[in-house]
Amino acid sequence: MSEFWLISAPGDKENLQALERMNTVTSKSNLSYNTKFAIPDFKVGTLDSLVGLSDELGKLDTFAESLIKKMAQSVVEVMEDAKGKVQENLLANGADLTSFVTHFEWDMAKYPAKQPLVGVVDTLAKQLAQIETDLKSRTAAFNTLKTNLENLEKKSMGNLFTRTLSDIVSKEDFVLDSEYLITLLVIVPKPSYTEWQKTYESLSDMVVPRSTKLIAEDKEGGLFTVTLFRKVIDDFKTKAKENKFTVREFYYDETEIKREREEMTRLLSDKKQQYQTSCVALKKGSSTFPDHKVKVTPLGNPDRPAAGHTDRERESEGEGEGPLLRWLKVNFSEAFIAWIHIKALRVFVESVLRYGLPVNFQAVLLQPHKKSATKRLREVLNSVFRHLDEVAAASVLDASVEIPGLQLNNQDYFPYVYFHIDLSLLD
Repeated sequence: MSEFWLISAPGDKENLQALERMNTVTSKSNLSYNTKFAIPDFKVGTLDSLVGLSDELGKLDTFAESLIKKMAQSVVEVMEDAKGKVQENLLANGADLTSFVTHFEWDMAKYPAKQPLVGVVDTLAKQLAQIETDLKSRTAAFNTLKTNLENLEKKSMGNLFTRTLSDIVSKEDFVLDSEYLITLLVIVPKPSYTEWQKTYESLSDMVVPRSTKLIAEDKEGGLFTVTLFRKVIDDFKTKAKENKFTVREFYYDETEIKREREEMTRLLSDKKQQYQTSCVALKKGSSTFPDHKVKVTPLGNPDRPAAGHTDRERESEGEGEGPLLRWLKVNFSEAFIAWIHIKALRVFVESVLRYGLPVNFQAVLLQPHKKSATKRLREVLNSVFRHLDEVAAASVLDASVEIPGLQLNNQDYFPYVYFHIDLSLLD
């Protein structure tokens, strides 16, 4: 299980023996794997200051956990095409999270134990606040890029009636720069191809003979060109509609088409180069974008790239690791390490407040073997350490017992110091 219980008990002979009994029972019953959790001796200060730190650390603990969840989710979003490898990128000091927790060592260089506790807490708080600020700005930029890209991709989805045609048509399909002639695009249902070929020249006067050409089709119909005189456009559209042929409003603008293609190329490149790893490779089988619901096949020039890039080029572009993913990996590690240090500080502060001065306690990390064993494990701990607080222990063992003046829910109060670390929230 990726769940840990961080507890402490006084370090006197009686309680060290209680810890040994706990280890014996939990080992024989296969309830948990237990290891000592080393916490340095800090400058305690006054008990009043510890009470204030206890409240501050509780809030910082919640903030840190929320932050690393957000960062883990950001990694999932960035690695959208490689989600199976997400856990490989959620590490702490290069180690998997479980190993880091079970082999935790206080970082004296980053958080010197010799300085006052309030200084250590302030360092952690500022570090996490800066990571959150950076995360917000970086993910905002990433989401803006994704939105712009998705908006362009939406234009390529759908059928010939609604999708963009800029990646289908070419300059050679149109009569351009003519004062009198114009080329229209007409969508013809597949069952009506023969009828179109027989009738399009007679739908109106002044239609250029043999000017039609099928340039693309989807599962419902085909996109045909037809050239006629500008003066009969309206009449041709009316007659075409009567025959269930649809004139698609489209006029070839080479500058606009080039701009749209360049914008798509730029966004795809930005998404790869600045943010992602292996996420911009587009799948073969669509004209421009991955996972089209409607396949549109350009005809007449099969070697022409759909939008400035070949599938092979797009696939090769997906290799590499972008700055956002690198930043997330580094700062997720920093935030996670800070979070476990906060847990250690909470154990220290609560142990001093609970067991008093001089500082003398032993912290232990328990990893329950399975979810079904947690209830039994809790019962063992409450039984072994009930002497630390007879009334509280009795209330936990017997939920019917009420403790006058105790504000905590009986099931949430223990005779020993206890904190929970749940790594499954990051899966």
